[in-house]
Amino acid sequence: MSRLPELVETLFAGKHREQGPYGRLFVVSAFGGITDLLLEHKKSGKPGVYALYASSEGDHGWSEALSGVATAMNAAHDAVLSHPGDRAAAADFVRERIEGARSCLIDLQRLCSYGHFRLSEHLLSIRELLSGLGEAHSAHVTALALRRHGIEARCVDLSGWRDDAGPDLDTRLKTGLADIDITTEMPIVTGYAQCREGLMREFDRGYSEVTFSRIAALTGPVEAIIHKEFHLSSADPRLVGANEVRILGHSNYDVADQLANMGMEAIHPTAAKTLRRAAVPLRVTNAFDPDHAGTLIDDAPAARPAAEVVTGLDLHAFEVFEQDMVGVKGYDATILDVLKRHDVRIVSKSSNANTITHFLDAPLKALRRVERDIEARFPSAEVTVRALSLVSVIGRDLSGLKVLPRGLAALAEAGIEVLAAQQTTRRVDVQFVVARGDREGAVKALHAAVIGGRVAEVPRRAA
Repeated sequence: MSRLPELVETLFAGKHREQGPYGRLFVVSAFGGITDLLLEHKKSGKPGVYALYASSEGDHGWSEALSGVATAMNAAHDAVLSHPGDRAAAADFVRERIEGARSCLIDLQRLCSYGHFRLSEHLLSIRELLSGLGEAHSAHVTALALRRHGIEARCVDLSGWRDDAGPDLDTRLKTGLADIDITTEMPIVTGYAQCREGLMREFDRGYSEVTFSRIAALTGPVEAIIHKEFHLSSADPRLVGANEVRILGHSNYDVADQLANMGMEAIHPTAAKTLRRAAVPLRVTNAFDPDHAGTLIDDAPAARPAAEVVTGLDLHAFEVFEQDMVGVKGYDATILDVLKRHDVRIVSKSSNANTITHFLDAPLKALRRVERDIEARFPSAEVTVRALSLVSVIGRDLSGLKVLPRGLAALAEAGIEVLAAQQTTRRVDVQFVVARGDREGAVKALHAAVIGGRVAEVPRRAA
């Protein structure tokens, strides 16, 4: 979204489309970095307005952070809007939303100073309120920019601002889109939709794609398209080299799920499920390369076995060793219960007679709490936490390719020690565990060994 002026020409104006710019509906996310400031930084965990408010205990440090969000929003839209009138309209929008949110949070803080009210009971609603500010700002600014370029764009704000109706998600979407004729105007829809279910309760920051997929299921488009800053490729081009990677061209939802598990989301798994059930094919394109068809994702099996993607993820190996575990039930269930209670994401796992190892995508601070709980449950167990990396070769059908032995040989030749490796009987991925500092080298070595110069077939773009 921070490259909106380019998108106006390459994406929204639709100059490469014979039927012109209309007939499409766009779901937008917030400008880069805004949601991090509103909630917390997605990678570093640095607290934003929400995190500061949740731990404020009466002070107003969060209020300064909210003012910082306003400054960042104004800078973001000033960078993409050229007309003074549009900039003024965007600034008024930011002021109204930010000050409205500030008043709400101050009132709630004052209310919770009385013993009958608990701030913890309202934290999820606060998180939803704050998150919606970013998407509403982005949709409003995008509509302003498009109208300035002669496109009849309409901001569809699903964030529920000053709306006390509290509908379910489908009702919120249907109401917001009820009177829109996409043949004559272009809806710019907020990625966040306030609803009775509470999108953040289940999906947290994956809500935009959930909104996107649900709209697709309700409207029945020819395709649902996710526009990214890059093509969905066989590896990170910044790591392997732009001339070495291959655009996938065609894949399926199974591969999309494996990518999501490795933190390389083509689409949120729940959103993928919604599209799959609605029989809506998904296309992932590079928004700045509009003449390329991108990658089609559907339910079609692979025409032939092939490795499609190599990707890696830094994580922690959480190992529980108990000599008396063999033949005794309950260890695995107990560990899973503790991990669930601490909201720790499991990427993969392995076990043998007396050891259960989970590969976890979670901060070390959270894992230390898990470690204490496990040691309390199993006093004689040895619990080990190690910072490692998991590198995965993924494809719709890896059968007959001998990815595991070829991968082991390639890593050995590159001087990279493999600490663990496994593949499932479904043959859609093969995983290699290496030292934390070897992730990038492992991706390069495996990509060269199992993908190399293979060129993907690119399906025709839908009309």
